[in-house]
Amino acid sequence: MEPQLLHEVADSVATVVIHHPAKRNAMTAAMWRALPPLLDTLAADPSVRAVVLTGEGGTFCAGADISTLRESPEEAQGLAGRAEEALAAFPKPTLAAIRGHCVGGGSQLAAACDLRFAEEGSLFGVTPAKLGIVYAASSTRRLVSLVGPATAKYLLFSGELIDAERALRTGLVDEVLPEGELAKRVTEFTRILASRSELTQAAAKEFANGRTDRDAYWAQQAHGSGDTAEGVAAFLERRQPRFTWTTSG
Repeated sequence: MEPQLLHEVADSVATVVIHHPAKRNAMTAAMWRALPPLLDTLAADPSVRAVVLTGEGGTFCAGADISTLRESPEEAQGLAGRAEEALAAFPKPTLAAIRGHCVGGGSQLAAACDLRFAEEGSLFGVTPAKLGIVYAASSTRRLVSLVGPATAKYLLFSGELIDAERALRTGLVDEVLPEGELAKRVTEFTRILASRSELTQAAAKEFANGRTDRDAYWAQQAHGSGDTAEGVAAFLERRQPRFTWTTSG
């Protein structure tokens, strides 16, 4: 099978799989290009409530396919940057499910997700210093926002790998699961996400990402949606709420 991004939708969750096992799921130029339009399609699908990004087999993503850097480093970096920004801007919750190596461009993609769950034994690295690449300002700021300036400098200056436990301590990942438990936990957690208010999630994502000019917009959305009344009624009636507001219109 050619290197590609595979995806499926089940139980309101879209799973996107980085599939390039011959090179530890390294991202080719075609794969970087494919991610933004795929995300646009999933964002417009009202049945999709969350996206899980993962890698084929026992590796999340070993970074960019180095052959693409040899041909045109600037173009390869631009493609990776656009894919990262498209993932960060996705309007619904995103979660990276990580096994094995999450390195270079793989760490870029993981950092652009809202949440990161990792299996014990996973390894993380931000490796531009090994290749003489200037890491993009937006990618650097995103990394700093997750782990703080000291850990970001450690990762960027050295290119050294850190284990899942250190990644958890520094905020690079949110949960670390025992071997064999990652898929179960991701399914369980995304089921929770899909049951919650999409209105709350969408507004919270914008606010958490630093947007400060949409308070009135979200107040209007909340007022007109009926979701607050539904949530309160469901709580009082001890039933699951049936929220209706959606980013897909």
